[in-house]
Amino acid sequence: MVAPILALRDVHLSFGGTPLLEGAELAVAPGERLCLVGRNGSGKSTLLKIAADLVQPDSGERFVQPGATMRYLPQEPDLSGFESALDYVEAGLGPGDDPHRARHLLEALGLTGAENPGNLSGGEIRRCALARALAPELDILLLDEPTNHLDLPAIEWLERTLLASRSALILISHDRRFLEALSRVTLWLSDGQVRRLDRGFGEFETWRDDILEREETERHKFERKLAAETAWLRQGVKARRRRNQGRLRALLAMREEKRARRTPQGEVSFTTSEGGASGKLVVEVEAIAKSFGDRRIVRNFSTRILRGERVGFVGPNGAGKTTLLNLLTGALAPDSGAVRLGTNLQMVALDQSRDSLGSAVTVAEALTGGAGETVTVGGQTRHVIGYMKDFLFTAEQARTRVNVLSGGERGRLMLARAFTKPSNLLVLDEPTNDLDLETLDLLQELLADYAGTVLLVSHDRDFLDRVVTSVIAFEGQGRWIEYAGGYSDMAAQRGPSVAQIAATASHAKPKPAKSVPASPAEPAPKRARLSYKEKHALQTLPARMESLRGEIATLQTKLADPNLYARDPQNFSKTATALSTAESALAAAEDEWLALELKREELEGA
Repeated sequence: MVAPILALRDVHLSFGGTPLLEGAELAVAPGERLCLVGRNGSGKSTLLKIAADLVQPDSGERFVQPGATMRYLPQEPDLSGFESALDYVEAGLGPGDDPHRARHLLEALGLTGAENPGNLSGGEIRRCALARALAPELDILLLDEPTNHLDLPAIEWLERTLLASRSALILISHDRRFLEALSRVTLWLSDGQVRRLDRGFGEFETWRDDILEREETERHKFERKLAAETAWLRQGVKARRRRNQGRLRALLAMREEKRARRTPQGEVSFTTSEGGASGKLVVEVEAIAKSFGDRRIVRNFSTRILRGERVGFVGPNGAGKTTLLNLLTGALAPDSGAVRLGTNLQMVALDQSRDSLGSAVTVAEALTGGAGETVTVGGQTRHVIGYMKDFLFTAEQARTRVNVLSGGERGRLMLARAFTKPSNLLVLDEPTNDLDLETLDLLQELLADYAGTVLLVSHDRDFLDRVVTSVIAFEGQGRWIEYAGGYSDMAAQRGPSVAQIAATASHAKPKPAKSVPASPAEPAPKRARLSYKEKHALQTLPARMESLRGEIATLQTKLADPNLYARDPQNFSKTATALSTAESALAAAEDEWLALELKREELEGA
């Protein structure tokens, strides 16, 4: 076995309350590519900081091979104290590193190096930090959410660059396509411990689901045994003065084990407040154009969006995706052309800056609007604390100020507030930022089932593939073209990559004379698996079918009464209709269950 160049052993860390890390371990061999995944708040970033020697654990060991070079990319890079972007990147170079590589990487990322760090946007700060992390010759590279604030051209460039790199890599990201392309080992941080899968992220979710299913079965067995032993103890107190001391000790040990076990983390539960149906036509634009000064954002663009369609918008940062959204929804008037909005539109928008949450309000006030302690969701009135728990907020966080929430928490709060408002048109500008993979799964399922229309801006290629029915893509010089299907369909129809198209954009920086060497590798084929809804259906359909059979038997018995029609013809008709409905529902449920069961067997046998 190859000796690790970086290792953490038996790491423990607590910030008060439930320990964050309890015996966490990891090992990285030379050139190994690992991704670190887990729920928001599970401790991924903290573990990466311990690996980078930026946070000291309460206990445990950290080993780095002598002479090994390492760089760490934080989620929030700090460029203060540097006069230019180039100064910041060059400060990360080692004694033997190529001094020209710093400027070369900045130019490859669309910067000159002369930029004032105090005037950079979030995406530009991220590009500078990436250049600083990639410029030295490295043995280990630690990346915490490197695709945050990056557009698709930059993500594709980074993916190619990392594939060509020979350094070991530990990567935290919520971008599935990025993880699948780069990872060869998956580390799952859960309940304070790290479990290792010696395969890439594409195999992770099936492996994780199998583990969770086994653990749930074991938990049920444990609870049943504990209940039985407790009942024995209570009977023994009444019936015997002396009890089996060995059995009693075992029961006490089980109770201690139960107290030591972590409560399984809940799941986000999404429910939308859908409004009345809009007209069939949601929006129609004809030859619209928009410019700001000499910069042309939209040129001669036409489209029709119908009820129920889910349209994605892609393009580099600054291309004008948000401007185009505002034109389509009537928030901004075009310079020329016509915009026609459909009837009965109820629009809810989620902006990517999340500034509309405010900073002084509390979590509860952001959801209720400061009026009362209830929210109305899906036509039902609920207490705000109960609704907060659907989005993994605790009751104690009701009075927490929004400005102290993490990025993932602010993202969940934005979604929670948006879903309290009745709508038949959702406008989502980068909704996936900072959300963990499980939350993304559930958001995708919700949007797939949403009866209204969705307009979605995202740089997450996998999320676009799962959600949208068409993609409107930026082609440079103010031109936008609509493609049928998801992101992958758009890429196949389009030909050149997003990065190549971006190089022709009017706002793009001059292309550097040389590009960073890269040799793209084909990502591992994605393993087919049952979706969240399919798994849920397989679990719940048998009980539903049994219930329907019981209902059918009751109705048939009622109709078997020969005097029912003469005595109560209205009741007879109502019962006959109910029987027909129940029989149709049973047939549909049986067909669905059989199809899913066959699919499950085929996948397991593959």
